[in-house]
Amino acid sequence: MTHWDYVTAAYAVTIIGTVGLALASYVAMRRAEAAAEELKRK
Repeated sequence: MTHWDYVTAAYAVTIIGTVGLALASYVAMRRAEAAAEELKRK
């Protein structure tokens, strides 16, 4: 294996982690917005 295999794997892990974190943050934001709207209605 060359060093490029490790570089590619590192980029893949970083990109997957970043996308996963962004998705989890988006879901949490949507839940918080829905909870805030529910509080406004009450």
